[in-house]
Amino acid sequence: MPSAEKHRAAVLGSPIAHSLSPVLHRAAYAELGLDGWSYDRFEVDEAALPGFIEGLDSSWAGLSLTMPLKRAVIPLLDGISPTAASVEAVNTVVFTEDGRRVGDNTDIPGMIAALRERGVEKVESAAILGAGATASSALAALAVICAGPVTAYVRSRERGDEMRGWGQRLGVDVRVADWADGARALGAPLVIATTPAGTTDAVATDVPERPGILFDVLYEPWPTPLASAWSARGGAVVGGLDLLVHQALLQVERMTGRVPAPLGAMRRAGEAALAAR
Repeated sequence: MPSAEKHRAAVLGSPIAHSLSPVLHRAAYAELGLDGWSYDRFEVDEAALPGFIEGLDSSWAGLSLTMPLKRAVIPLLDGISPTAASVEAVNTVVFTEDGRRVGDNTDIPGMIAALRERGVEKVESAAILGAGATASSALAALAVICAGPVTAYVRSRERGDEMRGWGQRLGVDVRVADWADGARALGAPLVIATTPAGTTDAVATDVPERPGILFDVLYEPWPTPLASAWSARGGAVVGGLDLLVHQALLQVERMTGRVPAPLGAMRRAGEAALAAR
């Protein structure tokens, strides 16, 4: 557990102005009575990251990392968790009592927790829309909860090869399909949309009569056209805010040593912030 002297944390990335992480972490500190703790945001790109980390003093408990830093930070650390190593991506750095920098990935357990909160423990198969960094984390989550094959809908052969490679590494049976056939993905028991805003709008009209579960990792704008159409058909929807809150909750616990972190207070703060925007 971090000592009383460690009381600073922040989220780094570029761009970073949109990040909800300060809202969530500060809400947790308030609920936990951690009056001396602060959580800020800093615009930091890959070139500036080494200097930023080297300039931190012993008051720092941890960092949250977003794009494009999740892989760039790894050479700067003293070690990373098996979870982070499984996808070569770190979104959390904890500074230990002995001065070590330890990387972790809370996106993967955050995805699993968000799904389990909605009653999703196991699925027989799944589909992923997209093949970026979030898609690899989704595959790692599916390695835990998916019993059968995962079909990845991608735009290029190179992306397909990458997803197959991640599948082999994670022990997931990955099958690749062309992005042009993305509407077929919507018939899977679990669909995880990992693409930027607007990318899945074209398939929103193709939601089946009885959809399964949609996990759309976006939280702004929300709901997406796909999420709206899914809900209108009676399907269960897990949103990006669910993921953001669950991964942030794990970060708070790792950085402060206080368990459990206040899920409800963090979610309410995130919802209020999005409504205000």
